This record gives sequence, C-alpha cells and structure tokens, in this order.
Amino acid sequence: MKLKIALQKSGKLAEGSTALLRKCGIGFSNGLGKLRTEAADFPLEIFFLRDDDIPNYVADGVADVGIVGENVIAEDPKPVETIDRLGFGHCRLSIAVPKGIEYNGISDLRGKRIATSYPKILAEFFTSRSITADIHMISGSVEIAPSIGLADAVCDLVSSGSTLFSNGLREVETVMNSEAVLIARTGLNSELSETLNRLLFRIRSVNAASQNKYILLNAPVEKVNEISAILPGMKSPTVVPLAENGWVSVHSVISQHDFWNVVDNLKRAGAEGILVLSIDQMIR
Repeated sequence: MKLKIALQKSGKLAEGSTALLRKCGIGFSNGLGKLRTEAADFPLEIFFLRDDDIPNYVADGVADVGIVGENVIAEDPKPVETIDRLGFGHCRLSIAVPKGIEYNGISDLRGKRIATSYPKILAEFFTSRSITADIHMISGSVEIAPSIGLADAVCDLVSSGSTLFSNGLREVETVMNSEAVLIARTGLNSELSETLNRLLFRIRSVNAASQNKYILLNAPVEKVNEISAILPGMKSPTVVPLAENGWVSVHSVISQHDFWNVVDNLKRAGAEGILVLSIDQMIR
C-alpha cells in the first residue's frame, strides 16, 4: 500500500517540496505537467495540486499527507494534523501601507480599508488587538489595491518585500510567520502509519543535516582538551593521530548557527587547516 502525498504543483513551495523528497532519496518524475506520479524506490504516490486544494484532499482522504504553507491551514482550517515543520518556504503575512503615509502604530488602522486574501487571519489579528477595520477580500493582486483607491492598506504574504516595494508599499505590521508544514489525515492504518514514520525519519535526517556542518581540523596534542571543549558536537569529537608526531586531526559536527564563533575560538586555541563540509543526512 502506497502512502499518498499532495504537493504544490507550482508556486512558492513547489520547488522546496520536490527537492526535500529527492534529498530523502525518493526518486520520481514530475515533468511535462504531470499531476500524479509514483516514486521508484519508496512506497509513495505523489499528487501535484493547487496549494489551497491540498488541505481539502488530505481531509477528504484522497491524499494521506500533504506539504502546505501554515498560512493556508490558518486561513481555512481542516480536520488534519500538523505532523512537522519542514524548515523551508519561510514567509510572513504582513500589513503594508503606501510609502508616503505616516504610520505611528496599529491604532492608525482603525476604520481603514484593508485588502487581503486572508480575511480570517487578519480579522483574528485585529480582534486580539481591539482594532476595528474594514476588511476587503481580494483573491489576487492585493498590492495594487491602494493605488487604485480600493483600500488604504493591504495584508499579504511577504518573502523578500520586493513586490511591496515595487508597488509603493512598506511593511508596518507582521500578522503571522509561516513556513511549509507536513499535514496528515486522521485514521491512517498501521501500514500507512509505518510508511509515514519512515518518511518522517528521512525528512528529519535531511533537516538536521541542513542545520549542521562537519568540521575537520589539525591541532597540537597539548591543545586537544581545550579544542574539544570548544566543539559543541553531538558527543565528544573524534581524535585521529597524524603522521607528524605531536599532531592530531579532530573531527566533529557543529551547528551552522554557531559556526563562525566556533571557528574563531578554534583558531585562537591553536587549530590549523580547518575544513568545513556540508552534510547530506544526519542519522540520530
């Protein structure tokens, strides 16, 4: 029995979703506008759908799991379970106003017309801050609304902010942060649950690897204890004697968030020939 997964066929999450599966060692073809395919080396059937349709397909049992943006789930909740955050597709739902408009705080939005494709999320945001505004639902091209007189401000998804800038807008409030998540329908049988667990194991191994680096360095023997104390690896580092007497090679894994601070400290402690490598998967 194959696990059925729904992915975005085009858009912000499409490339990241297919890349994640391939990093998990799952091969498949999605060329020539395919809407359905099967993995060659994993019990997985893949559907390529519109982003907004994915929660419906999962909730209705047509697909067992899906990769979708948190913003989609928040705007139109379905009876599905969020299984894991996937670490890509980061964006934010923000309120933006015309550049020339003075903005002193969220109270400035009282009574204003706000255009958005996310009326539910925005209404909840305003309610939580005791703000009453006139929310206009627009299905697309939200950024143009102020320039044509339809709204005083907009609330839309933002990645780099370049689209807002090119339309004469600037961000003033973040309503929510979003990223890709893996969702699942309820009531998976034991066989499908086992396949999902295998998939999750691969996904988490890939994501753990993306957040860490493998580091190798040479050091004098008398500096090993000091250097080992600097390396925040999973366990103690591996120490291998070199051909040159009095020197060793030290191997470890470090978080990419700590990378530059750790390297600076290692150099001060006497480390030489520091080599840093990317990790494809990290099995815990």
